[in-house]
Amino acid sequence: MIALLRRYPLVLTTLGVAALTGVLVAVQPAWALWPASAWALVIATRSLFSMIRALRRGTWGIDILAVTAIVATVVLGDYWAALVVVLMLTGGEALEDYASQRARRELGALLDQAPRFAHREQDGDTVDVPVGDIVIGDIVEVRPGEVLPVDGLVLDDNATLDESSLTGESLPVVHSAGDAVASGAVNGGGVIRIRATATAAGSQYQAIIDLVSAASDSRAPFVRLADRVALPFTAVAFLIGGIAWAVSGDPTRFAEVLVVATPCPLLIAAPVAFIAGMSRAAGFGVIIKNGGVLERLARVRTAAFDKTGTLTRGEPVVLRVDTVDGGPGDRVLSAAASVEQDSAHVLAQAVVTAASWSSRAATGVAEVMGRGIHGTVDGVAVSVGRQDWVDADARPDWAALGAGEMAVHVALDGRLAGRIVLTDELRPESAEALTRLRALGVTRTVMLSGDSVETAEAIGARCGIGEVRARLLPADKVAAVHDLQPRPVLMVGDGVNDAPVLALADVGVAMGARGATAASESADVVVLVEDLLRVPRTVALAQRTIRIAMQSIGIGIGLSLVLMLVAAFGVIPAIVGAGLQELIDVVTILNSLRAGRRRE
Repeated sequence: MIALLRRYPLVLTTLGVAALTGVLVAVQPAWALWPASAWALVIATRSLFSMIRALRRGTWGIDILAVTAIVATVVLGDYWAALVVVLMLTGGEALEDYASQRARRELGALLDQAPRFAHREQDGDTVDVPVGDIVIGDIVEVRPGEVLPVDGLVLDDNATLDESSLTGESLPVVHSAGDAVASGAVNGGGVIRIRATATAAGSQYQAIIDLVSAASDSRAPFVRLADRVALPFTAVAFLIGGIAWAVSGDPTRFAEVLVVATPCPLLIAAPVAFIAGMSRAAGFGVIIKNGGVLERLARVRTAAFDKTGTLTRGEPVVLRVDTVDGGPGDRVLSAAASVEQDSAHVLAQAVVTAASWSSRAATGVAEVMGRGIHGTVDGVAVSVGRQDWVDADARPDWAALGAGEMAVHVALDGRLAGRIVLTDELRPESAEALTRLRALGVTRTVMLSGDSVETAEAIGARCGIGEVRARLLPADKVAAVHDLQPRPVLMVGDGVNDAPVLALADVGVAMGARGATAASESADVVVLVEDLLRVPRTVALAQRTIRIAMQSIGIGIGLSLVLMLVAAFGVIPAIVGAGLQELIDVVTILNSLRAGRRRE
């Protein structure tokens, strides 16, 4: 408690002045008026200058009620009521700051654990260097409990990492040698080594930190709405106080009304709710860049999606293996994977992954650009690539490839043996994500894809999307989103080509922890984990946050109005009214903090 009071000196001074006033009341009552009144007027002057600065910025200064209440109680000689109003103002500021720090704690956790040094292997030894000195290709040692300082490739098997701060995944993730890992993950096992694939400045963790920093100091349009609400609220308070004074002939009634009308709930409720909501989103792997996005998210009525990497995984997977003789495809897949193990072709990794249990060493491997790759496996010549290259004379009796499918052909000793059919796999959660968005009030769903009509429509039918638009260039996507109705429009994408449309959409969402891409830089929301369900979850959180903020403002205004009407009849002494208004502040802050609580 003492530490908190030291952190907020105005509160501490107010309490000190109150204690001094109490002593003076006991020993020299005539002097008690002066320190209390002087300190109250100091705070009133401070608030007045703050209000004037706000007016110059174009914001209505709603502290005028508090300033008027302090001056009125001092003039009337009710110095105790003046001190309570001062405590209300300074305590309200302290509560807002404390609540904001509490709500930002989870959001700022990424910043707090940013690595400063790295253990670099150098001349057969390990040297500690500033993380900024790491360059691509350096081998970095990461010890148990340390944060990976840069993006890299794992050099050791069974590297166990805690990636919760990046993705929200609560369970440790085990990586093998050759796996790409992101900076910011925590080493949960023994000492591991990684080869840097990016500098610290270019790593994913730094990109996420930049997003967090942008998210930390935002002020939403909804908060300005609270300022606008305060203008009629102030007018009503002066009106009620003036009528009470005129009817009763007692100026004390005016002061008593203004004391309970101090609008601290309007200053506090909305910012605390927004910060708490953004903190909650960061807790499940979603960075919201500013508070204004929350208001737009809560009202989204149209959702548009890119296809590749958004509704689908964006990486080819082996769907099936067709053989010439109709038998099992294990031998064909194993042979292809054996010669493709070191290939950089986009389809090679999918083949190798599918046959990881059965691939063997190959010799004489050579790649022919644009055609395929060949080598020898256990004495058998293996060719993988286009059919007209591996065996142009073969006429297999295979069904035509479906929409979104492609194939690589495999020949053994010069004769076609089979084909490996690959596809871009639909995310298993895509259909459920769309269903949840509709339940949240999204009335229109659209896929915007650069793929062929057949492929796009096949994916659209499988995930249940409302409309499909295919063969679109980036400029076509921009035009499509510009014309979509009803608004606001949510756009979800992941690639660099999605950056323009994400920037144009009312709410742009970048998928998949690609913090350094143009997509995430132009988006309003970045989903740090490959899970499309985080999108409706974030929309639901935004709706709840806005609802709680509105509720808090309503509670504050409603209770203050009731107290003003009661005070107008002289029922509530000024000092009692000031204490009741402080209670209203606490109630609105606690209610706003609910936006950051877990509901799942």
